[in-house]
Amino acid sequence: MPGIIGGPPTPTGAPGDGGSTRSGGSGEPGGSGEPGGSVRPDRGAPLSPLPHVIETRGLTKRYGKHLAVDRLDLTVPEGSVFGFLGPNGSGKTTTIRMLMGLIEPTSGTARVLGGPMPRAARTVLPHVGALIEGPALYGFLSGRDNLLRYDSADPAADPRTRRRRAEAALDRVGLTAAAGKKAKAYSLGMKQRLGLAAALLQPRRLLVLDEPTNGLDPQGMREIRTLVRELAREGTTVFLSSHLLDEIEQVCTHAAVMTRGRLITQGPVAELAAGARGRLAVTTPDPGEAARVLKERGVADLVVTEDRVTGEPPGKDASGRDTDLAELNAALVEAGVRVRGFGLERASLEDAFVALTGEGFDVAG
Repeated sequence: MPGIIGGPPTPTGAPGDGGSTRSGGSGEPGGSGEPGGSVRPDRGAPLSPLPHVIETRGLTKRYGKHLAVDRLDLTVPEGSVFGFLGPNGSGKTTTIRMLMGLIEPTSGTARVLGGPMPRAARTVLPHVGALIEGPALYGFLSGRDNLLRYDSADPAADPRTRRRRAEAALDRVGLTAAAGKKAKAYSLGMKQRLGLAAALLQPRRLLVLDEPTNGLDPQGMREIRTLVRELAREGTTVFLSSHLLDEIEQVCTHAAVMTRGRLITQGPVAELAAGARGRLAVTTPDPGEAARVLKERGVADLVVTEDRVTGEPPGKDASGRDTDLAELNAALVEAGVRVRGFGLERASLEDAFVALTGEGFDVAG
């Protein structure tokens, strides 16, 4: 069930709706985890500071014989921009739905802002903004009126500041010019922006975003990344799910990698990338000959361009010792290759993922 948690009842009967569920502390999530259930949270007193805003232990979700999430132990530090990374189908959205109380885990526990989910949804969700699997919108209403509708369903929202807060949220996501346009005429990217605006109607301690740049053009993606950084500077912890490695690497301070329902690794982004070996890069006007020599010396996954060759450096030679990169450089020179640049590039999250799993990754979406 897609959505924005904590909003008004999902407008499944509204023309042009996205069939999504909204979460953001301003309405009702799925109550006991059953689709169609609703709980209206009370905003309540601010929660105490915590070292971890999300913590799971052995969190598992099984659908019949299919194990969607397998014994997940996840820790999200307060104040971080946390990237939840994995290919489509790796269990990211199922995990988020359990964290937000939309579905019950098969086993294990999940705590969000110190409260056990889904039992503490009434206390926790007013402090959480979330956009899951795309926003639920009333297609016959304008973007502005959608936000006013969502905000009016929040019993803790001050009606005196409702319009001002809606306009501020629209401006923050770049939708001021389209605020009067009906939502059914919005592009996918505009709908994503409007869903994010709905999650930002109130100050949030935690913002949970599931593939927030889905449908956005490169400029829109840059704007969302800038917004995430701003929110983090203001003290909001951002939990960002994505299958785009470069997106996570550019904006996140911490990350976790999922594949086939299991957690592979988690930690600061810089440490995850540092644990992998970078790619060998050779700049030369003789790329064909350079590629031939490197291949003979065990360099794999070669990529050849007009004046550059990159590849995965060999780990050990036939005698079992680590390959000396200086020897590779010397072999190129001895073969008459004009080497203008030679070295290891900084390892990326993609390199770390491949090193950890032995699999490729859909970095382009």
